[in-house]
Amino acid sequence: MRKVKKRIKLGKFEKLLYTFAIVLTVSLPISIVFSKATLSQINFEVEKVKKEIATQTKTNQSLSMKINELASLDKIEEVAKNEGLSYNNDNIKTVED
Repeated sequence: MRKVKKRIKLGKFEKLLYTFAIVLTVSLPISIVFSKATLSQINFEVEKVKKEIATQTKTNQSLSMKINELASLDKIEEVAKNEGLSYNNDNIKTVED
């Protein structure tokens, strides 16, 4: 006795459904890896910008301290003496809004 193999004919919808499932099975892991790599790159850039911001903040604080130091009354009197000028408090006028 001979066995007869039966082949089931697939319709267009079943073929489309199987093709979609195969494409989804192949493309889903690839897209997950790609998205994680992109996320990792973005996180790296964010950390780099955070370091730059911290460095710039320190620089700004240092410059602010230098400005305060140079604008102090003692420093102004020292520069005036070195330039041969005198500090006369009566000549200072205060303007208020």
